[in-house]
Amino acid sequence: MTKIVIIGGVAGGASAAARARRVSETAEIIMLERGEFVSFANCGLPYHISGEIESRDSLLLQTPESFKSRFNIDVRVFNEVIAIDRQAKQLNVRNLITNETYLESYDKLLLSPGASPIKPPISGINHHFVHSLRNIPDMDKVLSTLLLHKPKHATVVGGGFIGLEMVEALRHLGLEVSLLELANQVMGPVDIEMANMLHQKLVDNGVDLRLKTGLAAVNDCPIKLSEADNTDDYDKPLSPHYHLTLDLTDNNSFATDLVILAIGVKPETRLASECGLVLGPLGGIAVDAGMQTSDADIYAVGDAIETADFVTGKPTLIPLAGPANRQGRLAADNMLGGKKLYRATQGTAICKLFDMAISSTGLNEKSLLKQAIPYEKIYVHTASHASYYPGAHPITLKLLFCPDSGRILGAQAAGIDGVDKRIDVLAVAQRAGMTVYDLADLELTYAPPFGSARDVVNQAGMVAANVLLGDEAVCHVQDLHHLTATQMIVDVRNPGELTAVGAIEGAINIPLPELRDRLNELPKDKELLVFCQVGLRGHVAYCMLVQHGFKVRNLSGGYKTYQMVNAHF
Repeated sequence: MTKIVIIGGVAGGASAAARARRVSETAEIIMLERGEFVSFANCGLPYHISGEIESRDSLLLQTPESFKSRFNIDVRVFNEVIAIDRQAKQLNVRNLITNETYLESYDKLLLSPGASPIKPPISGINHHFVHSLRNIPDMDKVLSTLLLHKPKHATVVGGGFIGLEMVEALRHLGLEVSLLELANQVMGPVDIEMANMLHQKLVDNGVDLRLKTGLAAVNDCPIKLSEADNTDDYDKPLSPHYHLTLDLTDNNSFATDLVILAIGVKPETRLASECGLVLGPLGGIAVDAGMQTSDADIYAVGDAIETADFVTGKPTLIPLAGPANRQGRLAADNMLGGKKLYRATQGTAICKLFDMAISSTGLNEKSLLKQAIPYEKIYVHTASHASYYPGAHPITLKLLFCPDSGRILGAQAAGIDGVDKRIDVLAVAQRAGMTVYDLADLELTYAPPFGSARDVVNQAGMVAANVLLGDEAVCHVQDLHHLTATQMIVDVRNPGELTAVGAIEGAINIPLPELRDRLNELPKDKELLVFCQVGLRGHVAYCMLVQHGFKVRNLSGGYKTYQMVNAHF
């Protein structure tokens, strides 16, 4: 009989425990969790704070009692593993309620300690009005502060998934919100022009967005009465005041009532490091494709580990619930004699922000540039379903691919409707080894309420294939920023569009319907960089001009992409 001990629950540990029991009815399975909750929906925490998820209990997926009754698993909450003795194959465990310690043996050990919120070493960071959000107790503390102190203004530090979700939650509750982000954009997994759509959404929803700005210090804000309060009218309520003053890295400061730290997370590796397990180059626990650590009897999963990136094969840290769940299931099989392999991580993710969503899979352009990986890119802006059917909304899709093979390197999409569907399709295509040529041939569902006869994904594949096959040469916004004397920008939109949405300085305007009759106005000794609003009319103009002997490139994504790239916040 194999004795399996699992340290930590939630996505990785809990899924491993349940899978281990399904595989072996005879195995002894113990799960040790230092907190109160062994299996909960941490991705739902912001939505309970906002009130969109009404019941707190709906976040509790499993309890020690349900694990025991359904799976015959011994779950011990408030039991913290202090140390691992690999030679004796024993754990030193402290019962946090009684403060007693005891030894627990194992045949196979699974580490699922997760990751902890990053708290920068700045003055006042441990103030009682400064919160992180990683688990149920964190959520309860935030809710308690909201209920007891009724803050009017909140500051969220960090513009990742949790940060953006908390911004929305707090605005949903009616608070004024400031968002501090030290980088030049929120949502690091996407590129800045895509993030600019989020920036605009934040500003449109009344968020005080401060990019390139970090938190330098947290100070108590003394209560100051206004002159009107300084009277003998003791029945008059005091003027509103704030609880904190924040010093910022840009040397400014402002007052707030509540701070939510969402700077990011770091792998919990103390136990692994202290018992001598090998850590990876990024600071996570090193594992092989079978989730096995440097000790053959110890496995690790979830936010604490480094796994291979799907595109490059290099180690990466991906703190997402989906990969952790699959890793836990796989590790359980292997601890019981299986030979399953984890097939790398794409980092597929999505985030809701007010009425829009942004999603990505694979590598972004920043990563490709940093790693000197050759790539090409295209942009597509089209409707989420047939535009003549009510309720269609624009989707912006960015596709990154290998300029030689057409291999899919990454994709990003943003919009109000249908974003998840398109990135999911592209994530499957990438994992299946499809190329951009295959995207054009995908047979996807079509009816006017759901899509178009040529879906967003099909269209992206066709545009990318045109580029690789030489049927269209494209340029990008950066090319327009570095115009040479041998180039000319040609705007083929209608004149009314220039007035309504803007123009590119120095471009000459010849509307597409007039282009054929005005070819004599264009020089053949210069390269023409043509554009329209989203790229489609530019493609038509490209085909026409090339056949008339002009040297041409079409701006991918048109003026809409130009606006995205050049937006400033």
